[in-house]
Amino acid sequence: QVQLVESGGGLVQAGGSLRLSCAASGSGFSVRAMGWYRQAPGKQRELVAVVTRDGNTNYADSVKGRFAISRDNAKNTVYLQMNSLKPEDTAVYYCSAGPPFKRLPGDYWGQGTQVTCSS
Repeated sequence: QVQLVESGGGLVQAGGSLRLSCAASGSGFSVRAMGWYRQAPGKQRELVAVVTRDGNTNYADSVKGRFAISRDNAKNTVYLQMNSLKPEDTAVYYCSAGPPFKRLPGDYWGQGTQVTCSS
């Protein structure tokens, strides 16, 4: 079992930055792909960024060049650095962990953290 707790959300003006953190407890953090998803009101949850156990990253086109995902296996934590935020980035952001040795997250979920970007 893996428990995930997100933090770092808040209200920011357009062009600003936030850093989200996701602290994981349980087993096997270093061998799980970790990801950030988001869900805006009235929309489906979408994948924002993934970091594999090898450190490879992948991003949604809408955030490429603005967001950066990283992981610290010593701290069992994954981060999402969000720069140049836009109002359309407003959503609840969820952290997710995948099964061991697989390339995608989606097995375990945090409770979410609200990010609001005002124009």
